[in-house]
Amino acid sequence: MGRGKGWWTWLAVLAAVAGVLVLTGVTFEPVFDKGKGGVPEAADLAQLTGGLLLAAAVALVGTVRWARHRTRRLGAAARAADVLAQAKELLAELVDQQWKNEARLRSLDAPDPIPVRWRTPDAAELMDHAVNIDPSAGAAGGPARLWWAASSADIGTLADRFRRTRRRRLVILGGPGAGKTTLAVQLLLHLLATRTGDEPVPVLLPVAGWDTRRHPRLQEWIADRLTGDYPALRSPELGAEVARALAGRGHILPVLDGLDELPPPAQKAVITALNRSLGGDDQLILTSRTTEFTAAVTTAGDVITSAAVLESLPLTPAAAADYLTRCLPPSPGPAWQQTLTALRATPPADQTPPGQEAAHRPAAALADLTATPLGLWLVRTVYTAPAADPTPLTDPARFPTPTALQAHLLDQLIPALITTRPPSDNPADPFRPRRSHDPAQVRHWLGYLAHHLTTQPATGGHGSQGTRDLAWWRLAATTHTFAPTTRLRLTLTTTLTTGLAVGLTFGLMTTGGLSNRLTVGLTAGLTAVLSYGLAFGLTFGLTARSWAQDAPGYADLHIRRRSAALARALAARLPLGLAVGLAFGLAVGLASGLVEGLAYGNSSGLADGLREVVVYAGLVFGLPLTLALGLVAWAATPAQTHHATTPMSSWRTDRSLNLLRVSTITLAFGLAFTLVVGLSDGPVLGLVFGLPFGLAAGLSGGLTVGLAFGKHRAWWAFLLATWKVARAGHLPRRLMPFLDDCHRLGLLRTAGPYYQFRHAELHDHLAATHPPPHNTGRRHNRPT
Repeated sequence: MGRGKGWWTWLAVLAAVAGVLVLTGVTFEPVFDKGKGGVPEAADLAQLTGGLLLAAAVALVGTVRWARHRTRRLGAAARAADVLAQAKELLAELVDQQWKNEARLRSLDAPDPIPVRWRTPDAAELMDHAVNIDPSAGAAGGPARLWWAASSADIGTLADRFRRTRRRRLVILGGPGAGKTTLAVQLLLHLLATRTGDEPVPVLLPVAGWDTRRHPRLQEWIADRLTGDYPALRSPELGAEVARALAGRGHILPVLDGLDELPPPAQKAVITALNRSLGGDDQLILTSRTTEFTAAVTTAGDVITSAAVLESLPLTPAAAADYLTRCLPPSPGPAWQQTLTALRATPPADQTPPGQEAAHRPAAALADLTATPLGLWLVRTVYTAPAADPTPLTDPARFPTPTALQAHLLDQLIPALITTRPPSDNPADPFRPRRSHDPAQVRHWLGYLAHHLTTQPATGGHGSQGTRDLAWWRLAATTHTFAPTTRLRLTLTTTLTTGLAVGLTFGLMTTGGLSNRLTVGLTAGLTAVLSYGLAFGLTFGLTARSWAQDAPGYADLHIRRRSAALARALAARLPLGLAVGLAFGLAVGLASGLVEGLAYGNSSGLADGLREVVVYAGLVFGLPLTLALGLVAWAATPAQTHHATTPMSSWRTDRSLNLLRVSTITLAFGLAFTLVVGLSDGPVLGLVFGLPFGLAAGLSGGLTVGLAFGKHRAWWAFLLATWKVARAGHLPRRLMPFLDDCHRLGLLRTAGPYYQFRHAELHDHLAATHPPPHNTGRRHNRPT
């Protein structure tokens, strides 16, 4: 927001607060001034000031709304021309920062990208007509069939060729571990680095999250993902619909990763939905395993319209040896020299005479494994450490097949990474974990997660079994944390705990000896258990199941450059706070008046009780509640400076939102009770007795309101889920820091708010070798 544009909002808020304080002072002046009429005169003034207070609130709301409407109307015409351009540039910066960080953690350029070769597949049925892809194909003498050749080591040439295609659509195919996602990330970063203002912003999304039944059009799903993965696009300066406009008007180049991770019916549905969603100028990059893509287009009866197709070629043994040489020290030692020599001397499998593999291929398993980037990465990670001996890699008796060698490397991957990357607190060292870990324990915990994910429904709602995406907010639902018996135990526990806490606080505030305090405390505690504790416990038990279905929330507590937004949030919630305070005061006034009239025969009790409405509404509950509601609404409003969402940032912001919601309501109750006691019995008693009781009751009230009526309660569900699973020994108690360390080690990768295993083969290997949960016992129940 520009300088000076928000001063009137702060002025309105200050004027409202000052007005309430002045009216309150006028109201209570007769109480403290012995020369005035005392409480009766104060009550009369309360009726007058109550009307003035409500009139001032109505006037303030009208003024604020008129000013906001006028500002929006005058600025709409000027902002309409550049708001999309501003959002587009902001998104490009966020995506670039996001994937540069992820590429660095994945070591994609260390020392250089693996030189995977790519070409158009031999199967012509996988790609559209050449004339629909390459403009030159329709010219006289143009090619009858499109032919591409590219390399991951020369991404600039590939990007130039991509830009020269008719509609800029590309499908990247290959086998397991062939480097498809890596090529997509490389292409995304290069397109961003060389992008002009009129080109769309490439955004990488796991296609497994697209439910074509819920979002038939690609653009609708992209808009939803943009608002969730990039909260800055929801900032008030850009408007609520900017993500939908970006997706719907061709400003996004979707890079859809992992078509093969969907079940076959969903793969067919995606192919069909893509062709229906893509217009003439819409661009696309899609990755998939070759076998699954072939089956999908065959079942769908159509290819991706106007999309070129590239398929990976195996790395030659010489290329693999050259790459490993660059990753080793200049003098790697005789063992590595012998291994590299044997690898170079091994011809590719398709160039070996039949029946002569043993004689002509001395390092067959190593050569076949390092024909893929996955195998090359495994060898480099496990055996390039200074003390590692690579001699077994070329031993056919120990590893007769590439499958056996790959299983060995996957088994040694976790110990190798933990050994070579000791913990560090240096923020400039992203490759090292923040805590020390035991390799066997890490293997057990990751094995549980891998096995757990293979038995869970897919993230896109396709009804299939198994997913690659680890969503922290779904852990409670997938581990059945809120089963009926568990909810019953939680209800009873929270009922007793809440009631006894309130009763103990009340007993401590009671005057007299210890026995009197205990008697009063137990009596009040039993009463609180039967009333407030039971209400809180039932609220907890009845709503807990829905927490596991909540999506993560957002909270930004940085006030820099957001003070005007805070003022607007407080001003907008002031009428609601006063209205709720008025309702509460009316209820208290009626209750106290009826008690006075019925119990004590005081005919004026009802009138006296109603006179207290203004006090409870305007000062005691109205202002604290306004502060609580305004702070939560302000924090939940994203700023344009927010980074792209990661699993850790998603977890932290949802935690901040939930804790802020509970703490602000708790403080509002505490302040309200302090003022009640202070106004009736003096400021000293207000601080001594009102504040503790208010905070105790406010904490319970804050939890009740926050858990029952909050929109985002995923963090509470996650908290209970991790406690349950860690108690069984399956996961650490501090799960998110552990996952962050695994990401730093290179065992996990991120895609927006999701964690994924670094490679699908690592995921499958850990899941297949993890013992059943009933055999794990509690032997690993040691948190880190």
